[in-house]
Amino acid sequence: MAEIGLHANAAATQTTTARALMLGERIDTAGLERDDLVSTAPLAFHVGQAGFAVLYRFGVAVLFGLSPLEEDEIVTKICARVAGRSRGDDETLVIETHQDGEDKALTNGRLAVKDLSEERLLVIADALAKSVALGRDERRVNAVFDTIEPFAAELASKGRPPWRRKTMLELIGQTLLVRHRVSGRVAVEDKPDVLWDRPDLERLYARLEDEYELEARGRTLNAKIDVIGETARALTDLIDADRSVRLEWIIIVLIAMEIGLSLFQIFADLHHSRLTHAASSAAHVSAPESHLKPGN
Repeated sequence: MAEIGLHANAAATQTTTARALMLGERIDTAGLERDDLVSTAPLAFHVGQAGFAVLYRFGVAVLFGLSPLEEDEIVTKICARVAGRSRGDDETLVIETHQDGEDKALTNGRLAVKDLSEERLLVIADALAKSVALGRDERRVNAVFDTIEPFAAELASKGRPPWRRKTMLELIGQTLLVRHRVSGRVAVEDKPDVLWDRPDLERLYARLEDEYELEARGRTLNAKIDVIGETARALTDLIDADRSVRLEWIIIVLIAMEIGLSLFQIFADLHHSRLTHAASSAAHVSAPESHLKPGN
């Protein structure tokens, strides 16, 4: 495969810059096929004289060796195919080529590689794209955690949920939404396909994976997603329990009302019977007196 152009830095060292840009939720790469495609998954192609671009469906574009003007131009073209546009923290990496050296991370934060072949760029792009995507997902999950924490603290101290049912439903919606967006979006544990053809680049990918802590961040993110799922279930159970308690009280009130109405009806009937009996007795008493009057 070909190599991209480089910027001279010293007699034995040349540098280029890689930038991973978070553009949105998803990039629709269908229909972007072109003659100079290097890869289709992810979509990779040359840009201009010395540039290289790699597009990932989960919303990240990784650009190599482009000037700010060239970056703006290609991002403008890509944005027409981006769903849920948003910008997050971008990742920048300066790459130095040492033809007689090995692939390794330098103490100055740069990456040293033997060359800038297309296969190496795909490996580097994969690590950068995953790091940026994980950063987006981590922010989303942490935002939900910031909402859950005071709720859990008050629930633990007072023994009852501090919020109304509507607020709890909103939190359940947030937890389900972030779980849907994050789960399965970025397969951090999957290695780039190019390693099947270039197993010699496994070491480079392993070093980048360690440098950006991809595996550890992925495990932490999945653990937090599981906690969010448990929280959503717990909130649902609380709402169900609260609804059950309200229904039980409603039933108790209805039964009490029915008993009260029955007692009222019984007392009303007794009172009516007494009045009727009293009226009947009064009628019997007044009847003899009326019979005595003509004889007088």
